[in-house]
Amino acid sequence: MKADIHPDYPKAVVTCACGAVMETYSTRGSFSTDVCSTCHPFYTGKQKLMDTAGRVDKFRKKYAAQK
Repeated sequence: MKADIHPDYPKAVVTCACGAVMETYSTRGSFSTDVCSTCHPFYTGKQKLMDTAGRVDKFRKKYAAQK
């Protein structure tokens, strides 16, 4: 194996938007995320319905009229 070809692998702090803080190692350094295992709906069992630009209402209105 060649010597001195591997990047630095220092400790990094990952911060989630929900406030959770995790410590790990990364070549990238410290960073933040929007969703983590603490607040993700798949892991918590709580479904969050995100309505972006009224798409859910638009969908319901469109298919409610077809009955």
